[in-house]
Amino acid sequence: MLTQGTGSRIKGGVLISRLNMLRQHVGQVGVDAVLRRLPAEDQALLRQMLLPVGWYPLELNLRLDAAIAGVMSPEDKDRAFLEMGRASAHEALHGPQHVFVKAGEPHFLLSQAPKIYRFYYAVGSRTYEQTGPCSAVLRTFGAENVTEPDCLTIIGWHERAIELCGGRAVHVTHPMCRARGAPHCEYHCSWE
Repeated sequence: MLTQGTGSRIKGGVLISRLNMLRQHVGQVGVDAVLRRLPAEDQALLRQMLLPVGWYPLELNLRLDAAIAGVMSPEDKDRAFLEMGRASAHEALHGPQHVFVKAGEPHFLLSQAPKIYRFYYAVGSRTYEQTGPCSAVLRTFGAENVTEPDCLTIIGWHERAIELCGGRAVHVTHPMCRARGAPHCEYHCSWE
């Protein structure tokens, strides 16, 4: 069920969005194929009713993401991680986080990055800096268990979020990553 310890945690809404994306793309058969790739404890937890606002082990999410990528896109796992992030943004921003979407105002959503970060992670923080009329930099500090696949889901999330706010030709790069030895993660966002 929910975690009680001090380990890295993530909100249940992320896990729910991953499972929903799987059901939409590959049906219950695909969900079962993904779950079979996970340890028995993970399978049991993911088959229970997940609470969107409950905290779950971040490691569970990382294992789930890797299993999804292995089933959905074994030849291009990076693409699978980007798609997971996009699906998560689509679901969240059409649901409980819809208040962050204002037509024609990607900067409004990005300026809420510190608040949005708290919807997903228990440790660390994210900042926002507007760098131009159609560009911004997001920086993540103090996150635990930073992995390049998780950073790809963050890129996908922000790509889709900016699109939902009306941005076109969205481009998000990740020049600095703690998983590659940088002091923090940095995401450069631009759009038309």
